[in-house]
Amino acid sequence: MATSQRPSTSERDASHLSESHGAVNPGEMAIGVIIGRTSEFFDFFVYAIASVIVFPKLVFSFTDPLTGTLYSFAIFALAFIARPFGTAIFTAIDRRTGKSAKLTMALFLLGISTCSIGFLPGYEQIGAASIWLLALARIGQGIALGGTWDGLASLLALNAPPHHRGWYAMIPQLGAPFGLIVASGLFAFFVGNLSAEDFYDWGWRYPFFVAFTINVVALFARLRMVVTPDYQNLFETRELQPSKIIDTLRNEGQHVVVGAFAPLASFAMFHMVTVFPLSWVYLFTQEGPARFLVIEVVGAVFGAMAIVASGMIADRIGRRALLGGCAIAIAVFSGFAPQLLDGGFIGEMVFMIGGFILLGLSFGQSSGSVASAFSATYRYTGSALTSDLAWLFGAGFAPLAALVLSSKFGLISAGAYLLSGALVTLLALRLNRQWEIRRVEEEQRG
Repeated sequence: MATSQRPSTSERDASHLSESHGAVNPGEMAIGVIIGRTSEFFDFFVYAIASVIVFPKLVFSFTDPLTGTLYSFAIFALAFIARPFGTAIFTAIDRRTGKSAKLTMALFLLGISTCSIGFLPGYEQIGAASIWLLALARIGQGIALGGTWDGLASLLALNAPPHHRGWYAMIPQLGAPFGLIVASGLFAFFVGNLSAEDFYDWGWRYPFFVAFTINVVALFARLRMVVTPDYQNLFETRELQPSKIIDTLRNEGQHVVVGAFAPLASFAMFHMVTVFPLSWVYLFTQEGPARFLVIEVVGAVFGAMAIVASGMIADRIGRRALLGGCAIAIAVFSGFAPQLLDGGFIGEMVFMIGGFILLGLSFGQSSGSVASAFSATYRYTGSALTSDLAWLFGAGFAPLAALVLSSKFGLISAGAYLLSGALVTLLALRLNRQWEIRRVEEEQRG
């Protein structure tokens, strides 16, 4: 039984705001979800881009650029390792004090962790302490991201008409391309308009400061949602009530595992078209980062359109069928596409646009592929854990693994990571299908 909660000051303020504007409709709910996810992905991509073009020079200046980038990617992975621990910490806070307090603390921790990186001194100023401070801030980002799960995506899915669940499932995923467009655009502006000296002195810091402002806006948008009557009613009826981590794993562990591995292809693809290509082009070609960041923006626009298309396609053929088809397509893509990054502007554009279209189609439905398998009691916490583990296994080490493989064996080897993700996705979807058939047969016998 969850601890009874008294409404916090922020909950009361948000309730008054909600009452003054009337009931929140599904359209407003969708906007709140997109704003929240965009803020998270903006923080994510600001760090990812800096891990390629800033930190190897600033924090790892004592080594060569390739090794510095590998070290930077190792610290990049720390947030994904820390994220499940953040979920455990903030789930306990949620059960004791409510969602508004949890969200406020998590988003401020995320904003402060991201903003503090903007003040980071380099290795030349404070030595190895610069590395430790960067790692600490990255862990802070990961813990905070574990607490930003608000259940709004689940609420949106629960309110979806039966024949439009794919459409509603894709809405939260739009935050990824939107966050990438803003982050890449900001960095492209500063890299393209400042001298190298000015950029590495102060220009790279501004996107990290912007992150804090965006998080404050996202906080109010999400608080506006979580105190609405519809949301509170679902919370009270245990549809979206946080459960203990250990109870969730004991009762729904197999769904958590399958849910974590089913979208592995799309999560691996996620970094293969966002973080890794920038590192390869920056390290192994004569091209500057500004032009490729613009190419990323163009690719992200195609990715956003593909995410929207995924909703319509999934409603016609089913989310599981779409994910399976995309996994096969990603496996084919992994066999030839990475080499396009050595093909100049045309090759890079073909790789990025084709990759983002595949990513959008698969990523657009990755969050909802097995979430419906959770019982009402464990849906809220089970969905959060599934998301954490999917990011950890599918994306956390993708840039590091791809760069290590490609630097030693060439671009063709980077496709091996994608191929392994596609195969795991197909296996997980098959297991999920078999378990679902077995469950239906048991219910019929019972």
